Amino acid sequence: MVANEFDFEPAGELKFGQVGIANLKVIRLDAARLAAEMRERVLRAPKMFEHAAVVVDFGGLSQCPDVDTARGLIAGLRDAGVLPVALSYGTRDIEHLARALQLPLLAKFRAQYEPAPTDSAPARAEPRPPEPPKPPEPQVPEQSIGSDAIGQVHTQPVRSGQQVYARGRDLVLTAAVGAGAEVIADGSVHIYAALRGRALAGARGNTGARIFCREFAAELVAIAGRYKVLEDIPPAIRGKAVQIWLDGETIRIEEQQ
Repeated sequence: MVANEFDFEPAGELKFGQVGIANLKVIRLDAARLAAEMRERVLRAPKMFEHAAVVVDFGGLSQCPDVDTARGLIAGLRDAGVLPVALSYGTRDIEHLARALQLPLLAKFRAQYEPAPTDSAPARAEPRPPEPPKPPEPQVPEQSIGSDAIGQVHTQPVRSGQQVYARGRDLVLTAAVGAGAEVIADGSVHIYAALRGRALAGARGNTGARIFCREFAAELVAIAGRYKVLEDIPPAIRGKAVQIWLDGETIRIEEQQ
């Protein structure tokens, strides 16, 4: 069939917009461990992480990995249940690696919660050399009291890079959740302090789970896989006590007195 020469209707429409996507910063080049960590995340919160698109960021390494190593790492992540879709902007070596892997390069990828550079910052033709990776902080032990019916109680601050997970029950925190930290529960999450990191309730699909906190400044909140990031949250409720729940497919956030 020959198309009508006067038919100017396009077959597709291409638009560029803001898309929620995760950035996986590699701080240790250990493909097996990275895959195991990501597989555990998928098992804990499948509605949040299963088949999630991720950008792989090698900027935390002292040198760019070779093609075979990077290809093995990406294959391991796919086997774990996530979908690496691009490499994060970096050095010329990373640009060459992206071409070899046939992956796009996302220039100057920035997570939603990271501050934007100021206008006074000088323009740079090339990014500064990556800092050497920092050793991971020791995991703060979880503290639980009583029976499972009252939920898991955590009394220590949750700091950047740390994660606390309450399997099959609610999670109650009496200290702050810092930026870069993550708290997850199969039930509801109760935070009697500031929330500056990420809170995920109903991790295994419980749509009736809720999030409560005394001081709301979250990077991300999610219930049963539906989520909101900081830029989607009205400024008027930041710093306030809030309750968060799922209304159909929509996250609702309401200030509490």
